Amino acid sequence: MANVLLLRSPSSEEPDKYESALQSRGYSAVSVAVLETVLVNTSGLEDIVGKGPEDGRLGGVIITSARACESWRNVVLQLMSTPGISGDWSQIPFYVVGAATATALADIRKVAGSSRLAPQNIRGGSESGTSEKLAHFILQDFPSTNGPQRLLYLTGDKNRDTLPSFLNGGGIDLQSLKVYETQGSSTFASDLQTILSSVRSGFEDWWIVFFAPSAADFVAPILRRHFTIPEVDSPPTATRIAAIGPTTSTFLRDKLRMRVDVLSRKPLPEALADGIEEFDRGNSGRDHNAGYAAKARCE
Repeated sequence: MANVLLLRSPSSEEPDKYESALQSRGYSAVSVAVLETVLVNTSGLEDIVGKGPEDGRLGGVIITSARACESWRNVVLQLMSTPGISGDWSQIPFYVVGAATATALADIRKVAGSSRLAPQNIRGGSESGTSEKLAHFILQDFPSTNGPQRLLYLTGDKNRDTLPSFLNGGGIDLQSLKVYETQGSSTFASDLQTILSSVRSGFEDWWIVFFAPSAADFVAPILRRHFTIPEVDSPPTATRIAAIGPTTSTFLRDKLRMRVDVLSRKPLPEALADGIEEFDRGNSGRDHNAGYAAKARCE
């Protein structure tokens, strides 16, 4: 069998489903975080929150992720100790995607108490588990009166235009503000070195599983320091590459010129594990000296 490097953040659930699916088939699997998110435009959000919705003629707020909730929470805590703040968001509707985001937003009141900056009128949640569903919910719920027809939309750096398109088509204007963005993990290189230094003895072959093009682009140069990455059209080596979906597979092949040995039939743990196991079973007789996985495991 082989080691499997999963280029994804380990799940908060125990046990991790991807690791378990592979371990049940005899593989030694480990996940490593590749990307991290950082909060941005904090001063811009502070200015909006501090002045209140009336200043920007805002009739509500759209929040679709836990990171956006965190951004609002941090700003509220900062402004609570700032004199002269007049903003009042207590009656303003906050539209959210999914129950988890609704809970994260409601939890702000646990630390902000009765502050008028903390969201209280939270709508959507379980009724709107996707951006499209949330858009339909807002179009039905948001009052078409003489009040402001503009919503503040807190986004990340990789938001799709599904929600804005639906709302703009329904006559609702959005003021978008990017409050977080994704970047390569500042600890990935050291985390990978730690993994390579403590791998299970006797497992020299490696599978590297890619989950997103953005992550692949970031980690590729670092991985090449430690592994002999197979190129497009090259024969199988001791390092094999798997992709969780067709978009990632195409990126690996066309942009990074990597040989993709397995494309998971579905973006699910069992489907990935099945694909890897089937490939290894079909290539069990190959010459393992064709390539050696870890070139600099303990550099």
